[in-house]
Parts: sequence; structure tokens; C-alpha cells
Amino acid sequence: MNLLFRLAYKGTRYGGFQVQPNAPTVCAAFQDALQAVTGTRPDVKGCSRTDAGVHALDFALSLRYDGPVPPQKLVLALNAHLPPDIRVKSARPVPEDFHARYAAHAKTYCYRIRNSAIDDPFDLDTCWRTAGRLDLAAMQAAAARFVGTRDFLALCAAGSGPAAHGDTVRTVTRCTVEQSGEVLTITVTADGYLYNMVRILAGTLVEAGRCKISPRDIDTILQSRDRRRAGPTLPARGLFLVRVDYPAEALECPARDAAESSPESS
Repeated sequence: MNLLFRLAYKGTRYGGFQVQPNAPTVCAAFQDALQAVTGTRPDVKGCSRTDAGVHALDFALSLRYDGPVPPQKLVLALNAHLPPDIRVKSARPVPEDFHARYAAHAKTYCYRIRNSAIDDPFDLDTCWRTAGRLDLAAMQAAAARFVGTRDFLALCAAGSGPAAHGDTVRTVTRCTVEQSGEVLTITVTADGYLYNMVRILAGTLVEAGRCKISPRDIDTILQSRDRRRAGPTLPARGLFLVRVDYPAEALECPARDAAESSPESS
């Protein structure tokens, strides 16, 4: 059967999700746990290739599973073998042709910024700090300019695959900035992302918050298709994958397979 797993993880100790030869990764840790529980190590289809140090609140992965442990028992069994900074939240059957990456129609990321002269020891790994007051209203006005179907080449890391091949048009349906105390949260929902797009977008909004650019400059930056015109790439530690959305029909299974497997259903 084909299973969809939802994970949460703190990415600080990992070289990203994708398996790499010289760094611990989230995928390798998940496969290690699966092998310990079931004796199998199937190929895993992740919804995204999160970079080193990036976190996830709701990461999705799919895999073919024919192991001896019933799906409804896998969540707690896997968590017993995973490191404490990775947790499986749920597992459910999905159609045989479901792919966690290609079936997704939207992904939401957030970037957390602590606007303070002093670090908070409790969020050093999950927040980027900058001193000097940021203008929230200017950042919000600039964020609204990113919404729409646009060419985002200016927000793509130079030399990456999409930049080289010209596939740089994406649709952003949400881009907001909210503040709670000293922490600002930039939230972006789009149908897809270019390499480092959210981190560069966040860096560009910080430039707006510092009044180094105006909200109106966002249009000029995007039209230029020039990475040098946008803001800096902010560090990975402030970035979270918040949610991956799938069309309801992509998740529908025959009635006998439709029940979601979770700790509560075991």
C-alpha cells in the first residue's frame, strides 16, 4: 500500500531532509527508524527538500509499504525509534499513484524574526535576530506586493537550477507579516518555490522594515529579474515549513483503506 506520513522536526542538527553522504538528515533518520520497526527501508518521496537548519511543523512524505506492522501502529512505533527532534504525527493510506511532492498544490512557510538587541536563549535555533526597530507597516505593505502570479527570478539564489532553466514563475496567494511582542512572523503560501525564495523574500522585507527600500520598490525588483536587487538571504534557522496542502481527491482511497492511522486509532 501507499502511505502518507506527516512529520514535525527541528532541523538544527540536520543537513536538510534529503539523504546526503556526509551529513545526518531527517530522511535518513526516518528510514533508520522504519528499518528498526519493520525490517524494510523503502524509497521515500518527500514533499520538499528543506535545507540544513530549516524546520518543519507539518512535513509530508509518502512511501510504498508492505511491512509486518499494521499502519495504525506505525506512528508510536516509529517515534520510539526516532531522535527527540523528529516526530511522526500521523500515517494514512493514499492512492497508489499519490506522490507527496507532485500532488501538493500549495505549501506554506513562515520566517521568524526577533526584533531585539538581545538574543532569547530559548529560540536561538528557531529565530533570526536583528537589532534596530523594523517598521511593521512598511513590511506589511511590501509583503502585499508579492501576492500574485509573478516571475520571482530576483528571489532565486544565483546559479540554481530554476534560474538557469528559466522556470521562475510562481503564484503566491498569501504573504503577510505579523508581530507578537518582539517576534515578527512572515508567512508565505505559494504553489511552489524557487531555491532560497522565502529566505530572500524575508531579507527583502527586512530591507523594507529598515526603510532601505519602499514597498513600491518590490515591483521594480521583481521586474528586474536581478538577484542583486533583492535583499539578503536570511539564515536558515528562522525558516519553517508550516503546511502542505493537497486536493481532497488526491487523498481519497477506496473505502476499505480510507481510515487515517494515528496514535488515537491504535
